[in-house]
Formats: sequence, C-alpha cells, structure tokens
Amino acid sequence: MEKFNGVDYYNLDGLLSDEEKMIRNSIREFVDDQVIPVIEEYYTKGKFPEFLIPELAKLGALGITLPVQYGCGGMNNIIYGLVMQELERGDSGLRSFVSVQNSLVMYPIFTFGSEKQKEFWLPKMASAEKIGCFGLTEPDYGSNPAGMVTKAEKVDGGYLLNGAKMWITNGSIADVAVVWAKLDGIVRGFLVEKDFEGFSAPEMKGKHSLRASITSELIFQDVFIPEENILPGSKGLKSPLMCLNQARYSIAWGVVGSMMAVYDTALKYAKSRIQFSRPIAGYQLTQDKLVYMLTEITKSQLLNYHLGKLKDKGEAKHTQISLAKRNNVEKALKIARIAREILGANGILNEYPVMRHAANLESVKTYEGTHEMHTLIIGEDITGISAFE
Repeated sequence: MEKFNGVDYYNLDGLLSDEEKMIRNSIREFVDDQVIPVIEEYYTKGKFPEFLIPELAKLGALGITLPVQYGCGGMNNIIYGLVMQELERGDSGLRSFVSVQNSLVMYPIFTFGSEKQKEFWLPKMASAEKIGCFGLTEPDYGSNPAGMVTKAEKVDGGYLLNGAKMWITNGSIADVAVVWAKLDGIVRGFLVEKDFEGFSAPEMKGKHSLRASITSELIFQDVFIPEENILPGSKGLKSPLMCLNQARYSIAWGVVGSMMAVYDTALKYAKSRIQFSRPIAGYQLTQDKLVYMLTEITKSQLLNYHLGKLKDKGEAKHTQISLAKRNNVEKALKIARIAREILGANGILNEYPVMRHAANLESVKTYEGTHEMHTLIIGEDITGISAFE
C-alpha cells in the first residue's frame, strides 16, 4: 500500500512542534499498518476491531491530555486533535472509541470525581485495562438532555437508579458507564459498573453507519449505586455539557482525517482514470471538485489549529467549538459525496474508503449535537436571543 503523506497545502506542519509531528506520525503509521488493512472487513461484518485497543493504549492514545500522575499523557490539545484526525482517517468508529474514552469517561472522572475515583479509574483506563462509556442521550431525549427521565433515588448507603440511555458508543464492552441522572431534580453523574445487578447494555444492531463501532442501549432497573460511585463534583446539566464540549473538539479534528482520506483517494483515482483518452483529472469539472475539497480541508485544518491553541490557553469558548464541529462535519460529508462522484460507480465499492466514510459522517453530523443545534448555539451567542424555545 502506498504510504500516506498527509494533505497540507498551507504547510501547517511548519507550525507544529517536533513532538506534535512525531506523535501524529506514529498514529498515522499505526493506521496505515494496522487499521486500513482490516477496517473494511470489520465494517462489513458490523464489528468493532477490539484487538486494536491494547495497541492504542501503548501508543498513548487514551488519556492524552490528563496529568501524568494518573498514568496519562499530560500532552496538549493540538496533539489530542492530531491523534483524532489520524484515527478517523482510518474510520470514524475507531476515533469514536478513543474520543469517548478520553473526553466522555476519563475527562468527567478527572473533572468531577473524587481523588480516590481518579486514582483508581484513570490509570486503568489509560492502559485499557478498563473501558468506559457515557450515558446521557435517552430514547426520547436527544437534543434536549434536560428532559431526561432517568432518575436516582437516595437510599441507605447509596442510590437506586432507574431509566434507560440510547446510542451509547462502547456500551456493550464498557467496564463502567458514566451515567447522568436526576437526583432530586438535579442532574448528577454516577459511575455504574458493568456487574451491578439490574444493569444491562444490549448492543444495537441494523446500522448502515458506524458499523465498525459498538453502539448500545443502557438499561437500569433498580440498580444500586454505592455512595462512593457518585461523581461528587457534578451538579446540574452543565457537567455533562462540559464533557460534550471535549468530545465536539475531538470530532472537529477527527473529520479532517475523513476528508483527507477521501480527497487523497479521489485525487489518485482522477489522475489514473482515463476517459476520452486522458485522465479525468485533466478536465475542468473534476479540477473544480478537487480544488473545492482541498480548500475546505485547508480551512478546517487552520480552524482546528487555532482552536487548539485557544483551548491550551484556556480561552476556547464552547460556541467556538460548536462552530468548528458544525463547519467541519458539514464540509467533510460534502467532500465525501464529491469524492464518490469523482470515482463514479467505483465509489460505492469497498475497494475504496469513500462510501464508508460518507456513511459514517452521516452519524457524526448528528451526534454530540446536531448541525441544527450547533447553529442555534452560535446564533444565540451572536444575537443574544435564544431560539430554543
């Protein structure tokens, strides 16, 4: 297989440190060597390549930005973004697994957990000894998480949890679920371990998208949660929304990997595909498509880089992250569709990654806040008027 050299029209590499490039390149090599050769098979079978999890831990992809005292990487947000970018070039499902472990499980434990919880869970999650999932979305409450009906009730020694969550990445393989439920009307976070009685996580089947990812329901029927398993620092809906902010950042970077994968495929195909005695890359309509793709990739890369710098300085606003997620996913999906056009009928074959990325991106556009919800988040920020009600 031909080595992937990246897509970098504006020499973004010149802004990266040696460490940032080294880690990016190590993940890029991992994707080339271990992910791309098998991912179509796993996608077709509708299975997640679990055998890759230990290698991801060895590469330091779990707990990237959290402190080294907990066995984590202690690295910056540019590195986190670059890792997400390279993993999604392999497949959105792989990036989703890592994004959930980092942003939606380890982050809330670090941010809202007790010192005992952090010392127990974070090193085990960084080494992939323990896998986690994040339970916020419910069957009837997706874009409106405040309407959740999952409830916790205080009892002797802990809490009783009842309710259900849906569309949960990693749910069926998770050792622990970070579950958000209302306790006396206030949203709190709970660590629900897989062997707790009354807790089940059936896998959801029949997906046309994110097929190489595990998606599950979480069902709680009088699940007893010990007192020490509540996240003491969590209080109100702001807590899970802070977690989603981390995940949205990882998506904004990740989809650039999808863009690069389909652009690189389309460019190589257009230069080699002969019609009417010349490569189709020599025709104006094809060049227009390729230039559009490259332009949007470059804009997304620069947007991500500056957002990462803001985030490292503690200056990134959630609305800025919404803008990056909204823009980059929309452009990635459009680019995937254009790449399919360039490949013609070959674009639907699993010999090429284009249709797989296009199908995955349909889900990525919806999860962690739909395109419409991010539009309204930004709209409220710039007008001062909420359109949610």
